[in-house]
Amino acid sequence: MRIFANVKISEAIQCFADYVTHERRLAAGTTKYYVGEVQAFSQYLLTLHITDTDDITPREVSSWQMSQLDSGHHPGTVAKQLSALRAWFKYLMKYQGMERDVMASINPPKRPVRLPVFFKQREVESIYSDIFPDTFDGQTERLTLRMLYETGMRRSELASLPLSAIDITSLTIKVRGKRNKERIIPIENELAQSIARYITLREEVLAQQKPDTTPDASSPLLITSKGKPVTDNKIYQIVERYMRPRSTADRTSPHVFRHTFATHMLNDGANIDAIKELLGHSDLSSTEIYTHLSREHLKESYKHAHPRAYKK
Repeated sequence: MRIFANVKISEAIQCFADYVTHERRLAAGTTKYYVGEVQAFSQYLLTLHITDTDDITPREVSSWQMSQLDSGHHPGTVAKQLSALRAWFKYLMKYQGMERDVMASINPPKRPVRLPVFFKQREVESIYSDIFPDTFDGQTERLTLRMLYETGMRRSELASLPLSAIDITSLTIKVRGKRNKERIIPIENELAQSIARYITLREEVLAQQKPDTTPDASSPLLITSKGKPVTDNKIYQIVERYMRPRSTADRTSPHVFRHTFATHMLNDGANIDAIKELLGHSDLSSTEIYTHLSREHLKESYKHAHPRAYKK
């Protein structure tokens, strides 16, 4: 049995505002956003001569959604607006006697695929040139960039990577990623030898800083010349310092190296499932974004290389 009928939209919005403020006790900013979006929707309903909640159907919500997109609103913005309307309609069903869920058949608009930013091959090649200071810190910076590019590790994984995780003989690194999940990353012999040389230098630095300290295999691989572990923030700074002046990418960060690792491997023929395992993704959908990137790479290559592609 219905308790309320033909509730005026203006009254329902005021009651909703009181509800989210005093009963749900949402943050002031969230409350303001929800109520503001519902009021904006009500203004749209007025253009359709709808003033009672009983007269609102999924058709009006769908047409409003299309009008928002047609006006140039980003799909992500419209999705947030729909979440505000969803909260309002849930309130109407629970407290104002609305019998059907108007939002049940409403799906948020698809967001455009944001392709990952990556470094070009020639840009990455610069880290293999003689651009680093001839100091221990310079060697640390060189190895940091090489490890990011050749393993695809997250910066937090690299910062916390212990000596014990590196097997020079088998050419593998054991990485502990998100949710404490372990994965094995193979490395090529040249990188392994670079790591071995760095460990030798590292021992000399620690011997100078802490002469009586016994080597600890659980301590991080990367350290500064003062014997301190290289932090996440330090890794970010290293990437910024060396890649910002050498790259045309929109962003320069350790994560861009992770995207670069995956993109270059895919472009050179690596299997998408293998890349998923190397990156430590739990779901293949997280890795499949690089197939979109690879297709864009092929389009660009065709556009610039095929004789018919660049003819006006």
